[in-house]
Amino acid sequence: MGLRRVVREWGSSPQERGRPHPCDEHFPDPQDALFRAVSIDAEPAVVFRWLCQLRVAPYSYDWIDNRGRRSPQRLTSGLDELALGQPVMQIFELVAFQNGHSLTLRLRRPREWLDLAVSYEVTPETEGRSRLLVKLLLRYGDGPRGRILEATLPTLDWIMMRRQLLNLKRLAETPA
Repeated sequence: MGLRRVVREWGSSPQERGRPHPCDEHFPDPQDALFRAVSIDAEPAVVFRWLCQLRVAPYSYDWIDNRGRRSPQRLTSGLDELALGQPVMQIFELVAFQNGHSLTLRLRRPREWLDLAVSYEVTPETEGRSRLLVKLLLRYGDGPRGRILEATLPTLDWIMMRRQLLNLKRLAETPA
Protein backbone atom coordinates (compact mmCIF):
# COMPACT_ATOMS: atom_id res chain seq x y z
CA MET A 1 0.00 0.00 0.00
CA GLY A 2 1.48 3.34 -1.06
CA LEU A 3 1.94 6.26 1.32
CA ARG A 4 -0.77 8.32 -0.39
CA ARG A 5 -3.28 5.53 0.15
CA VAL A 6 -2.19 5.03 3.78
CA VAL A 7 -2.64 8.75 4.43
CA ARG A 8 -6.12 8.76 2.87
CA GLU A 9 -7.49 5.38 4.07
CA TRP A 10 -5.44 4.32 7.13
CA GLY A 11 -6.89 1.17 8.70
CA SER A 12 -10.22 1.32 6.86
CA SER A 13 -11.70 -1.29 4.56
CA PRO A 14 -13.33 -0.76 1.15
CA GLN A 15 -16.69 -1.77 2.71
CA GLU A 16 -16.33 0.87 5.43
CA ARG A 17 -15.40 3.55 2.91
CA GLY A 18 -18.25 2.57 0.59
CA ARG A 19 -21.17 2.95 2.99
CA PRO A 20 -22.91 6.18 3.99
CA HIS A 21 -21.70 8.05 7.09
CA PRO A 22 -23.42 10.66 9.28
CA CYS A 23 -21.12 13.48 8.14
CA ASP A 24 -22.35 13.01 4.56
CA GLU A 25 -25.66 14.63 5.55
CA HIS A 26 -23.96 17.65 7.12
CA PHE A 27 -21.38 18.45 4.47
CA PRO A 28 -22.60 18.31 0.87
CA ASP A 29 -20.15 18.50 -2.02
CA PRO A 30 -16.81 17.95 -0.26
CA GLN A 31 -13.60 18.25 -2.23
CA ASP A 32 -11.89 15.52 -0.27
CA ALA A 33 -12.67 12.56 2.00
CA LEU A 34 -10.24 10.87 4.38
CA PHE A 35 -10.76 7.70 6.41
CA ARG A 36 -9.09 6.33 9.52
CA ALA A 37 -10.04 3.17 11.43
CA VAL A 38 -8.84 0.94 14.22
CA SER A 39 -10.07 -2.21 15.97
CA ILE A 40 -10.33 -2.00 19.74
CA ASP A 41 -10.53 -4.83 22.26
CA ALA A 42 -13.39 -3.26 24.19
CA GLU A 43 -17.18 -3.15 24.03
CA PRO A 44 -18.71 -0.40 21.84
CA ALA A 45 -20.20 1.32 24.91
CA VAL A 46 -16.73 1.73 26.43
CA VAL A 47 -15.25 3.03 23.17
CA PHE A 48 -18.13 5.49 22.78
CA ARG A 49 -17.57 6.83 26.31
CA TRP A 50 -13.96 7.51 25.35
CA LEU A 51 -15.13 9.26 22.17
CA CYS A 52 -17.23 11.57 24.34
CA GLN A 53 -14.00 12.60 26.08
CA LEU A 54 -13.13 14.47 22.87
CA ARG A 55 -15.38 17.21 24.24
CA VAL A 56 -12.52 18.25 26.53
CA ALA A 57 -9.31 17.09 24.85
CA PRO A 58 -8.00 15.94 21.46
CA TYR A 59 -6.07 12.83 22.65
CA SER A 60 -3.39 13.15 19.98
CA TYR A 61 -0.10 14.95 20.59
CA ASP A 62 -1.04 17.08 23.60
CA TRP A 63 2.07 19.24 23.33
CA ILE A 64 0.86 20.37 19.90
CA ASP A 65 -2.92 20.55 20.02
CA ASN A 66 -3.79 20.68 23.72
CA ARG A 67 -1.47 23.53 24.75
CA GLY A 68 0.77 21.08 26.56
CA ARG A 69 -1.96 19.83 28.90
CA ARG A 70 -2.33 16.07 29.11
CA SER A 71 -5.61 14.66 27.83
CA PRO A 72 -7.51 12.98 30.71
CA GLN A 73 -6.44 9.38 31.21
CA ARG A 74 -9.66 8.43 33.03
CA LEU A 75 -13.26 8.78 31.98
CA THR A 76 -14.82 12.04 33.16
CA SER A 77 -18.34 11.74 34.51
CA GLY A 78 -20.99 13.58 32.49
CA LEU A 79 -19.08 13.96 29.23
CA ASP A 80 -21.34 11.36 27.65
CA GLU A 81 -24.35 13.67 28.23
CA LEU A 82 -24.43 15.04 24.71
CA ALA A 83 -26.34 17.98 23.26
CA LEU A 84 -26.20 19.54 19.82
CA GLY A 85 -24.01 22.62 19.68
CA GLN A 86 -21.57 21.50 22.37
CA PRO A 87 -17.93 22.41 21.73
CA VAL A 88 -15.62 19.48 21.02
CA MET A 89 -11.81 19.71 21.07
CA GLN A 90 -12.24 23.51 21.24
CA ILE A 91 -12.45 23.95 17.45
CA PHE A 92 -15.47 21.79 16.62
CA GLU A 93 -19.19 21.81 17.34
CA LEU A 94 -21.31 18.70 17.84
CA VAL A 95 -23.83 18.73 14.97
CA ALA A 96 -25.22 15.19 15.25
CA PHE A 97 -24.89 12.13 17.41
CA GLN A 98 -26.35 8.72 17.94
CA ASN A 99 -25.81 7.65 21.55
CA GLY A 100 -23.51 4.69 21.79
CA HIS A 101 -22.64 4.85 18.10
CA SER A 102 -21.52 8.12 16.50
CA LEU A 103 -20.44 11.74 16.90
CA THR A 104 -20.47 14.18 13.98
CA LEU A 105 -18.57 17.44 14.26
CA ARG A 106 -18.22 20.60 12.17
CA LEU A 107 -15.53 23.22 12.32
CA ARG A 108 -16.85 26.01 14.58
CA ARG A 109 -15.28 28.79 12.54
CA PRO A 110 -14.94 27.70 8.93
CA ARG A 111 -12.68 29.81 6.77
CA GLU A 112 -12.79 30.57 3.08
CA TRP A 113 -9.68 28.40 2.77
CA LEU A 114 -10.91 25.46 4.90
CA ASP A 115 -14.14 23.89 6.06
CA LEU A 116 -14.70 20.36 7.30
CA ALA A 117 -16.98 17.85 8.97
CA VAL A 118 -16.00 14.61 10.66
CA SER A 119 -17.87 11.56 11.93
CA TYR A 120 -16.55 9.14 14.52
CA GLU A 121 -18.44 5.84 14.40
CA VAL A 122 -18.24 2.87 16.77
CA THR A 123 -19.57 -0.52 15.69
CA PRO A 124 -19.31 -3.99 17.22
CA GLU A 125 -16.76 -6.16 15.44
CA THR A 126 -16.90 -9.38 17.46
CA GLU A 127 -17.75 -10.22 21.08
CA GLY A 128 -15.87 -7.72 23.23
CA ARG A 129 -14.27 -6.01 20.23
CA SER A 130 -15.22 -2.77 18.46
CA ARG A 131 -14.38 -0.94 15.31
CA LEU A 132 -13.77 2.82 15.43
CA LEU A 133 -14.06 4.47 12.02
CA VAL A 134 -13.55 8.13 11.24
CA LYS A 135 -14.58 9.88 8.04
CA LEU A 136 -13.36 13.41 7.45
CA LEU A 137 -14.88 15.57 4.71
CA LEU A 138 -12.96 18.64 3.57
CA ARG A 139 -13.41 21.69 1.40
CA TYR A 140 -10.34 23.76 0.58
CA GLY A 141 -10.44 27.30 -0.76
CA ASP A 142 -9.25 28.31 -4.20
CA GLY A 143 -6.48 30.65 -3.04
CA PRO A 144 -2.92 29.93 -1.98
CA ARG A 145 -3.89 28.87 1.57
CA GLY A 146 -6.40 26.37 0.21
CA ARG A 147 -3.85 24.88 -2.19
CA ILE A 148 -1.25 24.56 0.57
CA LEU A 149 -3.78 22.85 2.84
CA GLU A 150 -4.91 20.53 0.07
CA ALA A 151 -1.29 19.45 -0.40
CA THR A 152 -0.41 19.07 3.28
CA LEU A 153 -3.50 18.59 5.45
CA PRO A 154 -4.22 14.93 4.63
CA THR A 155 -0.72 13.92 5.80
CA LEU A 156 -0.76 16.17 8.86
CA ASP A 157 -4.22 14.95 9.82
CA TRP A 158 -3.16 11.32 9.38
CA ILE A 159 -0.23 11.88 11.78
CA MET A 160 -2.43 13.56 14.40
CA MET A 161 -5.51 11.36 14.05
CA ARG A 162 -3.51 8.15 14.00
CA ARG A 163 -2.10 9.16 17.40
CA GLN A 164 -5.61 10.11 18.58
CA LEU A 165 -7.15 6.78 17.60
CA LEU A 166 -4.28 4.76 19.03
CA ASN A 167 -4.53 6.69 22.32
CA LEU A 168 -8.30 6.11 22.48
CA LYS A 169 -7.70 2.42 21.72
CA ARG A 170 -5.11 2.13 24.52
CA LEU A 171 -7.37 3.87 27.01
CA ALA A 172 -10.49 1.86 26.09
CA GLU A 173 -8.53 -1.39 26.36
CA THR A 174 -7.16 -0.49 29.81
CA PRO A 175 -9.26 -1.96 32.62
CA ALA A 176 -11.10 0.74 34.59
